[in-house]
Amino acid sequence: MDETLRRKILEISDILDKAAPPHIAFLEATDPFKLLISVILSAQTTDRQVNIVAQELFSTYPDPHALAKASIDDVKAIIKSTGYYNAKAKNIIGCAAALEARYEGVVPDTMEDLTTLPGVGRKTANCILGGIYGRPAIIVDTHFGRVVRRLGLVSSDDPTKIEHRIAALLPPERHYRFSMTVNWFGRIRCHAKAPECGTCMLAHVCPWEGKTTAVS
Repeated sequence: MDETLRRKILEISDILDKAAPPHIAFLEATDPFKLLISVILSAQTTDRQVNIVAQELFSTYPDPHALAKASIDDVKAIIKSTGYYNAKAKNIIGCAAALEARYEGVVPDTMEDLTTLPGVGRKTANCILGGIYGRPAIIVDTHFGRVVRRLGLVSSDDPTKIEHRIAALLPPERHYRFSMTVNWFGRIRCHAKAPECGTCMLAHVCPWEGKTTAVS
């Protein structure tokens, strides 16, 4: 079964790699610190909203040192539109403080170190490992989980189990690109509601029971 799935996921990876843009980035931040904070802020909101908020946040607090000393009320006011702003403000200030105290303001490059930071789970850590440090990384967000389940690559709803399963099926050098192309595909075609199955380039390998009109 694993060999069949490996062949299938490689075919999917090849198709999406050709269809997707060569560079995919949903958040505008490219600096390691700013990307880390942006990913923390992206929970339960849109990337568009994070990108808007990030402009003011980073113009006021451009580095870990500045954000670590920030007033939590001032930070809340800036990030309020992203939702869950009480917890997010506490986490991003705490994250900046931890970077200053433990890593001399440098964003660490291991899963173990990243996930010790306030507000940083495996998804956020993988965004940094893949996007900044070029490491193998499977990023399981809502879009990714939905698509790989519909394609029959996984059956679990648990993000960590999905991450490990996909990582085991794909060569490490494909991990990050696959994460980004699947996420892109989930946003532009395989929507949560009203997916565009009739024009889908993966319809022939998709066993999803909810699939609508197939490609002729």
